[in-house]
Amino acid sequence: MTRTLLCIIACVLPIASFAEAPKILNGMVVDDDGMTLYAFDKDTVPGKSACVGACTTMWPAAVADSYDKASGDWGLITVSDGKHQWTYKGRPLYRFAQDKQPGQMNGDGFKGMWHIVKP
Repeated sequence: MTRTLLCIIACVLPIASFAEAPKILNGMVVDDDGMTLYAFDKDTVPGKSACVGACTTMWPAAVADSYDKASGDWGLITVSDGKHQWTYKGRPLYRFAQDKQPGQMNGDGFKGMWHIVKP
């Protein structure tokens, strides 16, 4: 009886949707929702993001969930609020606030300092 109840409860409860690490799609790096991720030319100090203050409004960090782990080319750095930001081959990853749909690349070349990340 107990097993049956546990099985029913497990089947009824919604399954948690875990975010994935960024991935390569159509020749560029995207987040788990398919949104384009960018690199910032001013990120020159390993393990540190140069996008701070007002910059983060237009270019929010690609933040990892608390359970995410670095693996292979995918890494994590700690940002000012204590959260973890994804990196690819050591470069911090960002979203662009003006990209509204997966696959948009509106931030590519912005001010000559922001670029889509390619493998």
